[in-house]
Amino acid sequence: MATFRDLLSAAKAEITEVDTAGAADLIAKGSLVLDVREPDEYDQGALPGALHIPRGHLEAQVEGKLLDKTASVVVYCAGGVRSAFAAKTLQELGYTDVVSMAGGFGKWKDEGRAWKTPVVLTADQKHRYMRHLLLPEVGTEGQAKLLGAKVLMLGAGGLGSPSALYLAAAGVGTIGIVDMDEVDASNLQRQILHNLDRVGDRKVDSAKKTLTLLNPDVNVVTYDTRLDASNIIDIISGYDVIVDGADNFPSRYLLNDASVKLGIPVVHGSIFRFEGMVSVFHPLQGPTYRDMVPEPPPAELAPSCAEAGVLGVLPGIVGSIQALEVIKVILGIGEPLIGRILSVDTTDMSFRTFKLRPDPANEVTYANRDRIIVQELEGLCAPGLAH
Repeated sequence: MATFRDLLSAAKAEITEVDTAGAADLIAKGSLVLDVREPDEYDQGALPGALHIPRGHLEAQVEGKLLDKTASVVVYCAGGVRSAFAAKTLQELGYTDVVSMAGGFGKWKDEGRAWKTPVVLTADQKHRYMRHLLLPEVGTEGQAKLLGAKVLMLGAGGLGSPSALYLAAAGVGTIGIVDMDEVDASNLQRQILHNLDRVGDRKVDSAKKTLTLLNPDVNVVTYDTRLDASNIIDIISGYDVIVDGADNFPSRYLLNDASVKLGIPVVHGSIFRFEGMVSVFHPLQGPTYRDMVPEPPPAELAPSCAEAGVLGVLPGIVGSIQALEVIKVILGIGEPLIGRILSVDTTDMSFRTFKLRPDPANEVTYANRDRIIVQELEGLCAPGLAH
């Protein structure tokens, strides 16, 4: 009958082992890192960027978290034993480029190599964000990024409602809301942050009640004021991303110029009757609002939703896409709509994407940020935030 040592020797004979220096070289070249220790071991310290799957759950979970079976993977444990068995298991599952790190985390740490204490979520947070944690693109590290992120909502209306709800549900740690309006019964056809009991309440107060009841992890900061040239820099400073839910050109240009000056990405959304669009204006990575609309059209050619009407479900679609783009920007995953415009026509349910390039005549750029003067447009419709 085989002993444990026999099984270990047999496993090591079938896998590739590298020492800590070899593992460091592979990691520097882009190899993925898999930690197969127990949760209490992992919580005390791990290699930076390591994916954690305890050895006892490896067979059940790894194919859902390591999707590319041809990717280079460095597996480690505390001393190199469990990682050897794990490497053999991965090979049996079809992974073709797996090595086990001899000496494990103990030797890696003793040699003074880089390691860190992983982010630890509470038991309630692990349960609440369970579906996020199962996604390799999010996981614990990504969820921690969301919890540490600060997102500002420009408006608590049609677009701001679904965006704020989904961002709060996702665990974005700080959500700021700018709106100077009060809840009206006519809002409730589309502004799902509010309800009949709150008609007459300030929208920022109503929004805060809804979001904090949805997720107590979220700190909701309210700004019951009109956003203007005198306060916009102070309000938006310190936020990671801004969700643009404005319905007029003066507010959009004001936001554009201030966000470009500070280098803050803006997830823009707009709606009209049955149509909507979304784009991500990232001053450091692509074109901005002034590249898309160099000059504001006359007010009579740009009716608001109050004048032209809007299908109540439409802002739910567009606002949800805005929330998705915010999360992509925060986590650095996928391809955000930077340099692209996504349009939707709900009459035939068609989605189209158009490329947006920087306008060489546009001087309001991050490179020129020191020269940008944030001021309001004159002679156009008064700013407002509600859709």
